[in-house]
Amino acid sequence: MITLAMLGSLAVLAVAGAVLWGHKAGRPDPSAVLQAPTAVHPLGTDRLGRDLLARLLTATWLSLLPAVVATLLGATAGITLGALTAVVGGRARRLLGALINLLLAFPALLVAMFFAALFGAGAVGAVFALAVAFAPGFARIAQTLAAGVAGTDFMAAARVLGLRRHRLLLRHVLPHIAEPLMLSTAVAAGSALVALSGLSFLGLGVRPPSYDWGLLLSQGLDRIYTEPLPAVAPGIAIVYAAVAFQLLGEVLAGAAAGRIRPLRREAPAVRPARVDRPAGADHVLEVEDLRVALPTADGAVRPVRGVTLALRRGEMAGLVGESGSGKSVTALALADLLPDGARATWRTHRFLGVDAESLTRKERRRQLATGMAVVFQNPASAFNPSLRIGTQMTEAVRAHHGASRAEAVEQARDRLQRVALPAGHRLLRSRPFQLSGGQRQRVAIATASMMRPALIIADEPTTALDVTVQRQIMDLLRRIRHDDATAILFISHDIALVADACDRVLVMYGGTIVENLPAHELAACARHPYTRMLVASVPDMAVDRDHPLPTIEGGPPDPSGTISGCPFHDRCPHRLDRCAVESPVLAPLEPGHDVACWQPLPPAPSCARRETEEVEK
Repeated sequence: MITLAMLGSLAVLAVAGAVLWGHKAGRPDPSAVLQAPTAVHPLGTDRLGRDLLARLLTATWLSLLPAVVATLLGATAGITLGALTAVVGGRARRLLGALINLLLAFPALLVAMFFAALFGAGAVGAVFALAVAFAPGFARIAQTLAAGVAGTDFMAAARVLGLRRHRLLLRHVLPHIAEPLMLSTAVAAGSALVALSGLSFLGLGVRPPSYDWGLLLSQGLDRIYTEPLPAVAPGIAIVYAAVAFQLLGEVLAGAAAGRIRPLRREAPAVRPARVDRPAGADHVLEVEDLRVALPTADGAVRPVRGVTLALRRGEMAGLVGESGSGKSVTALALADLLPDGARATWRTHRFLGVDAESLTRKERRRQLATGMAVVFQNPASAFNPSLRIGTQMTEAVRAHHGASRAEAVEQARDRLQRVALPAGHRLLRSRPFQLSGGQRQRVAIATASMMRPALIIADEPTTALDVTVQRQIMDLLRRIRHDDATAILFISHDIALVADACDRVLVMYGGTIVENLPAHELAACARHPYTRMLVASVPDMAVDRDHPLPTIEGGPPDPSGTISGCPFHDRCPHRLDRCAVESPVLAPLEPGHDVACWQPLPPAPSCARRETEEVEK
């Protein structure tokens, strides 16, 4: 209430001051020059006999407007500069960061005085000088806030959709950091008022015949020892207005703290990885010898060391393996979402039959935006919390297909119906936090299918859901796969779910694919020691509860080290001397079954029985 009262009084004086007292403030009276405060002139008069109280009240508008304009100009320039660091490339980000650091090295007041002298004394020059001085501070705040948004899943999803940088900035970055920036802007307005008054006091701001509180303070200072009120009154006005702006920032901050949920930074989203062999007309994705290097302070880390895989239309392939096996980085590389500085190389990389090397970066982004979609593990972080569901579902269709808003909304409603959600106006107008976890994941799948992509990468889409909703999500993925002939790369730690839902299973370890086999053979016919031990560690209904579950001793290889020989040899109970020095390659063991092992295990008895039954059939 105090803040509202103070701001209200300033607003009234700013609007009414010039109207009610403007004539009196500008009328000289030679008979009343430099009078002391009286009943007629409560603050006295100046050298021309003009009433100082009338001039003080009239100067409200002339003092507040330049301060607000300077703040808005500085905030606009600084926020744009800082927020751009979230949407530009690595080199441009470093250059912008260095520029911001350089600008912050100079004290803001000295910068303001320098540019005020450079632009020339006057209100306009002072406003622009102060805007230049304030911009670096806003840039640093925006840079820090934008960095928290840049690594989120919804920003990664927006990049996969191929949205242009200005759309990323305006729709995904700025709305999410707007509130703390508004608080900073409100507080900065008070600082701008004080700084502008200081420039006018020094003769670098407003010049006669115009005047503001700073100039009135300077003029009253000449007789402060005999008549202090002409100097004290403008000072009180400056402090009053500055405190009002400061209180406004505090009130806004308190209100925001009560309702804003802090943004949680999620781990980089896992993306696709693919499977085996020779080129084919029905292949959606073909990758051969994919390698990824990530720079660190201690040297390069190589989490992916020669992945070869392919994926056909309408096929669902599961990608399994321990944490640290390279599944996530492989997927990020395929989706072109590796962090800045990371380097991916390959012998062959074709998506939708087009060689990645033949495309420009813009063409590659568009190809991924229209042909690939990602369903993230955590749907809460996959959606931008500041945008409505309808906006996020339709933006890719409108950006790449040129659909009108009405057409895009109609498509969104159709997709929501396909995932068994109400397609009414209420859901499209909802924000992500208003939906349950299962609803968010259904919306994520509906959003992924909006562009009818050839490939969907599902990064553990059922991990955070109960078994009932998990089954519903798997049914939705199967339906999309069959209806649209969409290939699906399903990344999961749930081996039983992968064996039940997928056509093929890719087992990854140490940055490579160590086995590729039909999903129905996973439990009984795995031939790689790692796959066999991985399956054995999964409990079933027949497990002996009196004995501990089998485990794989040791841990996966360090991706920052050098791996000689088979990456699993130090944990493998069947290792040979050859395994420590020679790295096996993924090679066909039998039709549809590839293994990277120098001594594949013999088929289990249950696998042999199954093969005999199939031969008899």
